[in-house]
Amino acid sequence: MYAIGLMTGTSLDGLDVALCDISGSYLDTKVKLIDFLCLEISDELREKIKMACSEESSNNKLICSLDFELGYFYLEGVKKIIEKNGLSYKDIGFVASHGQTIYHLPYPDKGFYSSTLQIGQPSIISYNTGIKVVFNFRVMDVAASGQGAPLVPYTDFILYSDKERNVALQNIGGISNVTYLKKNGTLEDVFAFDNGPGNMMINEAMKSLYNLEYDDNGKVAASGKVIDELINELLGHPYLDKKPPKSTGREEFGKQFVDNLLKKYSNERSEDIVYTFTLFTALCIKNSYENFFEVMPDRMVVGGGGAFNGTLMKLLKEHLKGVEVCTQEDLGYLSDAKEAVAFIILGNETLNNKPSNVPSATGSNKKVILGMICDNPFKYMENEND
Repeated sequence: MYAIGLMTGTSLDGLDVALCDISGSYLDTKVKLIDFLCLEISDELREKIKMACSEESSNNKLICSLDFELGYFYLEGVKKIIEKNGLSYKDIGFVASHGQTIYHLPYPDKGFYSSTLQIGQPSIISYNTGIKVVFNFRVMDVAASGQGAPLVPYTDFILYSDKERNVALQNIGGISNVTYLKKNGTLEDVFAFDNGPGNMMINEAMKSLYNLEYDDNGKVAASGKVIDELINELLGHPYLDKKPPKSTGREEFGKQFVDNLLKKYSNERSEDIVYTFTLFTALCIKNSYENFFEVMPDRMVVGGGGAFNGTLMKLLKEHLKGVEVCTQEDLGYLSDAKEAVAFIILGNETLNNKPSNVPSATGSNKKVILGMICDNPFKYMENEND
């Protein structure tokens, strides 16, 4: 069965669209990546998303409209990958859409409930294609007293379990998150959490200081040096000391956080700030391993945009002595497609009535079936024709 996965992450670097052939479920799942593309997010849409994520600039009208605007953007991705591969809408079993996170509140805060909000109206896709859409994956875990994140550990266990080695699946998107797979372990042994910022702070600095969306291969960071006062301040962030299960997002490490730091350290060289932010990402990962893993991993497999930042990869190798550090590409996979493929697997579990959260990772009370289903709105017409 062909399925399409859609993912826009906190780094806002594009819409990831994966086309897979998938069969089976749980440990019998077989998934093959057929094609992958990434649609660029326009500057106008990116700014709307950032405004919607900001407590200062967000408003009801903006979020309401953006929900549908993103739905049409996701529809464009679905159409493009179907057309590129010479398929028709009827060839696609389902679309799995993560949606765009607008706010993530994993802990109750001064009268506010633990909650999470992803938008990108699935009805737009379903109405215009007749394809079933699985969406809103995180909320059922939150209803079960979990944090709704991270969810990728389930798919990591299915795809990367190793009988001989302890493996850390390290995703570095806007946020860094890790899945620790104990050698010859079970799903109950899976340990996962958000390390802290990934590319998010680096990207925000590049935008403000260089008017660029990201640090290409870490070239800017490579020309800088550490700012001791800044790195010490960053390493004192309270999130780093929280014990898993834990998750974070733009509300803690996004534009407002970075803008305040850029103002405070405005006398420092731009390349030094970018290097220090890059080092912070590496140290968040390294320190979380040392603080929260019983045994350091034998292998660390890096996925996400951070895998293409040469300076960040060099720092990880320098600070994680004794750990084999490699990328998804080194193992024959595609780093960029990892999360879009992951949500295809989660959507497949939803349609097979299988739970796919990992309570040890999210802190939920129990395993639950994730996601909601927006069915083909014209199915009644097919039944009438029958």
